[in-house]
Amino acid sequence: MPAGPEPFLQVIKPFRESLVVAVECIFTWYSLADLCAREAIPFVLGNTLYMKAIHGGKAKNDPIDSRKIAGLLRSGMIPQAYVYPPEMRSTRDLLRRRCYLVRKRSDLLAHIQNTNSQCNLPEFGRRTMHKLSSEWIADQFTDPWVRRSIEVDLELIEHLNRLLTNLERYILGTAKEHDPNGLRILQSVYGIGKVLSMVILYEIHDIDRFPRVQDFASYARLVKCAKESAGKRYGSSGKKIGNRHLKWAFSEALFLRGNRAGQRYKQRLVSKHGKSKALSILAHKLGRAVYHMLQRNQAFDMQRPLAN
Repeated sequence: MPAGPEPFLQVIKPFRESLVVAVECIFTWYSLADLCAREAIPFVLGNTLYMKAIHGGKAKNDPIDSRKIAGLLRSGMIPQAYVYPPEMRSTRDLLRRRCYLVRKRSDLLAHIQNTNSQCNLPEFGRRTMHKLSSEWIADQFTDPWVRRSIEVDLELIEHLNRLLTNLERYILGTAKEHDPNGLRILQSVYGIGKVLSMVILYEIHDIDRFPRVQDFASYARLVKCAKESAGKRYGSSGKKIGNRHLKWAFSEALFLRGNRAGQRYKQRLVSKHGKSKALSILAHKLGRAVYHMLQRNQAFDMQRPLAN
């Protein structure tokens, strides 16, 4: 049937009394969820990755998928995802778009660095590049074609810088209206500034939807999922199940900058586990600290995450 509200409502009209609508969590669920909310129809959103493991089969098409989703729903076995409310959904998506643009800017900076290495020119660090003028960087390249390529990168970077500055200002103003107290609490953590606090705030939305801190750590991809059978461990799996934006935010937090207690604690972890695992442990501890802070409505306490 055509993908529109009227054809859908016409099809389900004879079954409205006992109807529950269930869909997989793909990018097209927004309009259907909002329609069901307006029409007072119960709506269930299924976690796509979990459902893939449950209802895999020899043949796959839309009728088979619909039948299996309905079977999972009737049996109460459908793994549910969070139906994000529309009031904050658009702002969250705009914030995700901002992260996408930042990654594109990083790709442009990396291309300039790689071209500089190709031409065997003196290196300039990434932080230094932000301080140098576009003309100075382009003047390092004598070949007119290479120079033009670098000028294109620099023009795009300048445009993205202006765009991101305006976008961050706009999102921050909206975030202060949605949850100013949550922003204040998150920004009390070392290394979590305006951008990371907004990412964490909008990706969590409501901390009470996680009954335990372990559930939140798993959702934020801060723990590994063990594969075990008959008491034997066979590694881990499910790395992509969870919120990659929260994983990025907690891994990106500059917890150690200007934080001597955190730096000393990191050195102890590095000597015991190695650098990579030490940073993962710190991200996990930050995630647990943020969960308890939002649950208790308290600012960051340095002693708690470094207690053990």
